[in-house]
Amino acid sequence: MNEFLPMNAQEMKDRGWEQPDFVYICGDAYVDHPSFGAAIICRTLESRGFKVCFLAQPDWHSLDEFKQFGKPRLGFLISSGNIDSMVNHYSVSKRRRKKDQYTPGGKMGKRPDRAVIVYSQKARQAFKDATIIIGGIEASLRRLAHYDYWDDKVRKSIIIDANADLLLYGMGENSIIEVAEALDSGLEAKYLTYLDGTVYKTKDISNLNDYIMLPSYEEICQDKIAYAKGFNIQYQNTDHFNASILVEPYDGWYVVQNRPNRPLTTQEFDDAYALPYQRDYHPRYKEIGHVPAIEEVKFSLISNRGCFGSCNFCALAFHQGRIIQARSHESIIEEAKKITQDPQFKGYIHDVGGPTANFRAPSCQKQLEHGTCVAKQCLWPNACKNMEVSHQDYIELLDQLRLLPNVKKVFVRSGIRYDYLMYDKDDTFFRKLVQNHISGQLKVAPEHISDRVLDKMGKPRRGLYEKFVKRYEDLNKEYHKNQYLVPYLMSSHPGSDLNAAIELAEYLRDIHHQPEQVQDFYPTPGTLSTAMYYTGLDPRDMSEVYVPRDPHEKAMQRALMQYRNPKNYDLVYEALIKAKRQDLIGTGPKCLIKPRGSRFKPSYSKR
Repeated sequence: MNEFLPMNAQEMKDRGWEQPDFVYICGDAYVDHPSFGAAIICRTLESRGFKVCFLAQPDWHSLDEFKQFGKPRLGFLISSGNIDSMVNHYSVSKRRRKKDQYTPGGKMGKRPDRAVIVYSQKARQAFKDATIIIGGIEASLRRLAHYDYWDDKVRKSIIIDANADLLLYGMGENSIIEVAEALDSGLEAKYLTYLDGTVYKTKDISNLNDYIMLPSYEEICQDKIAYAKGFNIQYQNTDHFNASILVEPYDGWYVVQNRPNRPLTTQEFDDAYALPYQRDYHPRYKEIGHVPAIEEVKFSLISNRGCFGSCNFCALAFHQGRIIQARSHESIIEEAKKITQDPQFKGYIHDVGGPTANFRAPSCQKQLEHGTCVAKQCLWPNACKNMEVSHQDYIELLDQLRLLPNVKKVFVRSGIRYDYLMYDKDDTFFRKLVQNHISGQLKVAPEHISDRVLDKMGKPRRGLYEKFVKRYEDLNKEYHKNQYLVPYLMSSHPGSDLNAAIELAEYLRDIHHQPEQVQDFYPTPGTLSTAMYYTGLDPRDMSEVYVPRDPHEKAMQRALMQYRNPKNYDLVYEALIKAKRQDLIGTGPKCLIKPRGSRFKPSYSKR
């Protein structure tokens, strides 16, 4: 059916429905675009004949909106939206953000903190016997007990706090259909204990076999060593092919995580993106302001899913998995044709990519049968000898898109994994990237420059990045291009002390670059780096890790990355004195700041 889903009771009745099968409650505004997980899940259900109503950003101060559709026949589906509600609301300094990109007009305050828990509780109050299923990024990354940065404590699995019947984690197209069909057949949610990609709570695990018992919630609250060990077990069980069932004990309960769902086939991936999306936000929002988040994705194309880069501060491996899934060229080109027909299209496809743009296939063939290596990474600390490096498929895709009528340029703006690019002995893609697919500047993510910090990040070492920069500059000269390189950099990651921060500042001095924005490490659930932050241990080998937790030290590390900003002078001065690096205070070419009272101002060219 080629229209938006019902958003209120009247729209439901206009379709001739007396009762929906599902009500999807979402913390985001209703945007019917495949870059929004809620849209994919709802359209997938609709394609199987289920009646779905969409309840976007309901007022959680009363039950009226939660009751408006009546009790759904099969259940409520609840998500915070495309982004975790706490990350959406708070900066790393825990200050309230001023704008919500997923709300009409960018207005803040249209969803509650911990949206999944609040919405679930409201749905339960509205209909005590309704089935409640939670999912999306917020539920997925909190599926087991986890350190919560905002409360600064270990919280229970969200399925307990939300009092939900079932949790779907990861990318849920297959899971939601299995759940929906099981419920439709008459099974109650409490019997859906056998589905991949799900988490449930129970008081009896006598029917389970071949599972791993995690440390109890009570134990990890009291013992950080137990927390680190428990997290490492979770981290090693994120692959469909080799993961075990995990059981986490609570006082009187068990939370059971079934193994992850299998990766989508190319045909399944294509089918998900061929559904009749309106590719826009709901018309009701046009009077109160557009939804800003649509701007970045409306003329972009998602080509893949998953990431074997496995940066330690990123939750992608925990959520999407490490095995790459890719759409067919035909599917992507068909979507591109739809984009070109949009009246607002100006000839520029903004991006063709995914979590990592230049991954279009599993890193090696064994992954599709045996899964990813449990205790070994594909790219860190060096490239695995079994990794197959090729950009040929991506080159062909980009070339086909460039030839489409009305397409002027095809840009690549999502993350390019520069180490994978450098490992390719054929430099055709690098050349084509520089020639055709950069919009003035290429953003890459070295994240830091100190090798000891990079090791804790799971990122390649400095030497490889510098080789990449040199090659990028050489190619731009060869093709007479004036294109910049913008490095994403992070301060205060576990392992980064003041000396490492100063090393990064010296690098920025040497390349004549001052970042306009600086990102502090943000400890979000589901990442190895967050486990390091909380425990002070690297869960992989239980070695101690230095963690900059003091807000003042974090401010100094952040200031060092922008040492030329006069507002940061006192912090930079203090950091250099504390680190006994007075050699960097002066008027020489290697100095970061001038002496107190000096009128000398360092000159630099922005790069």
